[in-house]
Parts: sequence; structure tokens; C-alpha cells
Amino acid sequence: MTLLAVGINYNTAPVSIRERLSFPAEILETSLQELWRIKEISEAAILSTCNRTEFYCTSTTANKQILIDWVAQSKQISAADFTPYLYCHTDSELIRHMFRVACGLDSMILGEPQILGQMKTAYQAAYEAGTLGKRLGKLFQHTFTAAKKVRTDTAIGSSPVSVAFAAVQLAQQIFDKLSEQTALLIGAGETIELAARHLSQQGIGRIIIANRTYDKAHSLAMQFNGYAIALSELPAHLAEADIVISSTASQLPILGKGRVESALKKRKHKPMFMVDLAVPRDIEAEVEQLRDVYLYTIDDLQNTIDQNMNSRRLAAEQAEEIIDTQVDYFLAWLRAQGAQSTIQDYRHQAEQTRDEALQKALSLLKSGIPAEQALNRLAHSLTNKLIHTPSTQIRAAAENERHDLIAAAREIFKLSNSQ
Repeated sequence: MTLLAVGINYNTAPVSIRERLSFPAEILETSLQELWRIKEISEAAILSTCNRTEFYCTSTTANKQILIDWVAQSKQISAADFTPYLYCHTDSELIRHMFRVACGLDSMILGEPQILGQMKTAYQAAYEAGTLGKRLGKLFQHTFTAAKKVRTDTAIGSSPVSVAFAAVQLAQQIFDKLSEQTALLIGAGETIELAARHLSQQGIGRIIIANRTYDKAHSLAMQFNGYAIALSELPAHLAEADIVISSTASQLPILGKGRVESALKKRKHKPMFMVDLAVPRDIEAEVEQLRDVYLYTIDDLQNTIDQNMNSRRLAAEQAEEIIDTQVDYFLAWLRAQGAQSTIQDYRHQAEQTRDEALQKALSLLKSGIPAEQALNRLAHSLTNKLIHTPSTQIRAAAENERHDLIAAAREIFKLSNSQ
């Protein structure tokens, strides 16, 4: 069996490609089961975030084409449209890749913590869909262990840097005083919560939170003395916003050019700063054409997030060393699985031998033989039966000059050199 994965991320593919390959939560279970039903695949998981989509599986082949063909069919797009942006990993490369992703070493923002939670969500989704098995399930668990060790033993997560933080930092560069601005946050997930927290810490004047589910918006707004609205109320409040940060799981744009243009007229063309952190995009790309709008996508934040990263880069070097060790640990576990059936067969054989010897000893006791004599016969018989086959095989190895087998036997049985 081969551990196999293909994927795209912010480094290999633009948002226009990534949004076409995203797998939202509502289709994830069905998609996982469809992938798992491919003949060559025995385990499957899908990680789908704003910055990456990756397909992990255990397969009878290392041929990535089976995954490429399935993605093309599942998303109804030509394989030629996305294949140039793909990367592929197998076995030890995949193990290292997953560890690095979970630690935030492969993220747009080095060391960002959200990806670990997203990977746990991917694991949970695959577990609930019934597409995980022993190898891939164990790999996920070891991935979480490696990420925890990196975060415990290094300063990789010490700096307050995230996509949300980068968006707020960019807003501070555009507006002199955030205390005089109104921020409209669209969504109620972890990214929007982080954005709200950073804005609040920087003294934002007012926060409005819009979400499809009003109760979620209200619950989040309460934490930051904000004002909650339903997504349907967005047109009535958009003109109030100096800053718009959006991060939802919508498959269609929430804000179009016409709606933003109407809001600008109400604002008498007072500029708006907009950050779209969603994949697929929440804000139509055409909005960027409007003169009084500063629109940034998740890809545009790269320049901002390059700042304040020195400590994380140093920590990343330590993290790579930890990952090297953790990869070796998992590879050792993986290799041990090849001997598992042999160990089980050997144990079963020994238990059969034990049971047979025990039954004979019990029969002797019932026939009236003294217990000490019966125990002596049991010990003698059990010893002879357990060492008979190995002794025969070692003798045959010597006759055939198989010194490698003799040396292996001494190592397996931990035999000291006789004088």
C-alpha cells in the first residue's frame, strides 16, 4: 500500500483555481465516499481551506492520475485546467508534508494556528464518512502529536500573526485612526472572530457583524460590543462601513459591483477598504474597478504578513528538526505493520501449543498424578514444543550455510555468545 496525496495551495495556484477545487462542508461526506469507492483506494481524506485543497489516500498505486481524474469528474472541470498547479507526495514525502502543514510551516502566514484545527476537521469528516483506516487514521493522529510538540517546544506561534491580523494591520496603514471607523464583518467563523478581536484591541470605533444565521452573528457581536445583522440586511448597512472584511463558506459572491456602487453613492464616495478572505470569493472581482474601493483578496496580504516574522522563522528551523524525528518515528511504525501478521501468527501458534500442553497437564492431574510431577511434565513438554521448530530451522540453516539466518535468530532471541 502507498500513501498518496495531490493538492494545490496558495503558493502553486491563484485564488481563481483554488475556488474551483474547494470542497465545502455540505458536500464533503458524499465526496469522500465517492473517492473512497475507487477500486485502487482503501482510505481517503480531504483538507479544503481558503489556502489549500489536498486529497490524502492509501492506495494500491502511486499513480496520481487516479486522483486527478476523480477531481476533474467530481468538479466537472477539465484536468488540464488545474493539473499544472498540482503537487504530489507519496509515503515519507507525504508524512513530512502533513506534519509541516499542521505546524503551519507550509502556510501563507508561517506558524499560523488555524490550519491545525482545519486538519482536525478534515480528520473528523473522514472518520464520520467511514473513509479512514488504520494507516491514514494513525498518520493523522501522529500529525496532531507532531504539531503539538512543535508548538510546545518552539516559539512558532508566539507572534500574533494570522490572516485576520494581517487584514487589520493593513487597515491601520490605510486609516489614521481606527477609533473613527466602522468595520463590517461578514461571517461568524474563526477568521471573522479573530478579525473582530484584533479590531477591538486596536480600538475600532464600531463593529457590525453580518451572518446568514442571525443568532451566530449576535453571539459573536456581544463579545465585542458590536451590532449584529442578518445577511439579508447587508444592503441597508453596507454604506455605514469604512472597513469590510468577509470570510464565509458561500459558493456564490455575497457582494457584487452594483451593490457596492450603490453604497458608495450613499457614502458620497467616501473610500471603503475591503478584504475578501474567502475561497470561493465573497466579493466579486469587478468591485476592484470602482475608484473609491481598496479591495484586497487573501493573496494580496502576502506583503503584509511578511512583517514581524523573524521569531517564527527561527522557530521554524527548530520545528523542522522536530519534524525530522517525528517522521522517523512514524516510518518505523509503518514498517512494523509489515510484520504485524507474522507476529499475530506466531502468537496464535504459541497459544495453541500452550493450550495443548495445559490440557495434557490437567488430564494428568485428574488421573491422580501428583501436582508437582504434572507441573514438571508441563514445563518440559511446553519448552520442547516451543523450541522444536526454531531449533530445526536453525539446524537446517547451518547445513545450508545460511549464516544470515543464524545471525538473525541470535538477534531475534537475544542470545548471548556462549563461552
